[in-house]
Amino acid sequence: MNINLLEIFQYGFMVRAILAGLIIGSIAPLIGTFLVAKKYALIADTLAHVSLVGVAIGLFIGINPLYTALAVAMLVAVIIEKLRTDQQLSGETALAIFLSGGLATAIVLLSLSRGFNVDIFSYLFGSIATVNSVDLWLMLLLGVVVAATVVIFYQQLFYIAFDEETAASSGIDVKKLNLLLLLLTAIVVGMAIRVVGALLIGALMVIPVVTASKIAKSFKTALFLSIVISLVSVITGLIVAFYLNLPAGGTIVIVSLLFFGLTLLFKSP
Repeated sequence: MNINLLEIFQYGFMVRAILAGLIIGSIAPLIGTFLVAKKYALIADTLAHVSLVGVAIGLFIGINPLYTALAVAMLVAVIIEKLRTDQQLSGETALAIFLSGGLATAIVLLSLSRGFNVDIFSYLFGSIATVNSVDLWLMLLLGVVVAATVVIFYQQLFYIAFDEETAASSGIDVKKLNLLLLLLTAIVVGMAIRVVGALLIGALMVIPVVTASKIAKSFKTALFLSIVISLVSVITGLIVAFYLNLPAGGTIVIVSLLFFGLTLLFKSP
């Protein structure tokens, strides 16, 4: 079978898909690195499930579901952090409640609005080929905001990721930074729904980070390496999905899993 690798660039929807993938592939592990260090990786899956409520609301009232998904994810991020800091619920308990509750609420809302069709499946598992120019510009804008925020607050985020007590004693406002990290996570989740889907975004934020941590000897090296692994996974996954007619979101995650498996296989004990 003769495959022309340049053929993919002849289609506008695939060019937009690749650009969207590059944005998400850069930003997802950037935030995921801090979440994994804090042992708070489940927050990505929780906010992703909750964002489906926003998708359902958007489909029901007839506006872009990405906007409502982003708004709902950020709102719930604030609620989760308030419950945790006020010690009304432990972090893990709050995440478990919102993870299952968010999915259940989304299913009910979609059923009431008769929206459980091909549209919702594109948000569940991703439909990167449907990314339009407006989505792309929104992703770029939010991606720049997230990246710039991480650069500005990198040192503080690094401290709270490994030792909140010491960070607090040194004058760092731990509560505000934890909230900031969750809001950034919510933004990434909202951005990535179109690319890999709500059910898979957690994997893209975590798997490249865990893979990089198996190789890297420092946090900063792991951060940069996780971005590289994520970008290679996204581009490879898109190319494979295009030529083999496979779902892009699932293919991207499988490629990232292969990288993780190779790391375990070849890394010397």
